[in-house]
Amino acid sequence: MKIAFFLFDGLTFLDFVGFYDVINRLNFFEQTKGTTWETCAMTDQVTDESGLTLKVDRVKPDLADYDLVFIPGGMGTRKLRYDEAFVGWLKQAESVPLKVSVCTGSLLLGAAGFLSGKRATTHPGAYDLLEPYVTEVIQKRIVKDGNVITAGGVATSIDLGIYVVGLLAGEEAAANVKIQIDYPYEMQGAIEI
Repeated sequence: MKIAFFLFDGLTFLDFVGFYDVINRLNFFEQTKGTTWETCAMTDQVTDESGLTLKVDRVKPDLADYDLVFIPGGMGTRKLRYDEAFVGWLKQAESVPLKVSVCTGSLLLGAAGFLSGKRATTHPGAYDLLEPYVTEVIQKRIVKDGNVITAGGVATSIDLGIYVVGLLAGEEAAANVKIQIDYPYEMQGAIEI
């Protein structure tokens, strides 16, 4: 499995790192050993909403080369969904088997056309922004509709990572990750359509 972490200026750092910290543990399990990942962006570094700068691994790689594309949210999504070059690059992920977003990253999936005919979720404060892109906004924490998984607000990134570990490596692996990260919460509001 090869994962692209799709980053941009104005992302919410916890959206990214909450999912990243959980999902990189896929290498601990036999079913998903050998998983690799790269941070990808339009430029060689990105700055989050608070001014934290991250250097990325790859600048504009061909997204079709990945098995999973992950898109965080953040205030930057509001403008980027109208940026033709950015959305055009994201559209390269059309054939990617699993497209995953948290928070307003779903707006970017929608702008690329990946939510057409689907049900999805986003940060509760942005349900109205998601409506034009989907058949229905589902007010739940995690929504899986086919090969697209969307998740709610910022802290949901950890739940989302655990959910995807369970999907790819099994429920026992997901339970093991929860122990590793001392995560005592039970997932609520995850639905599969």
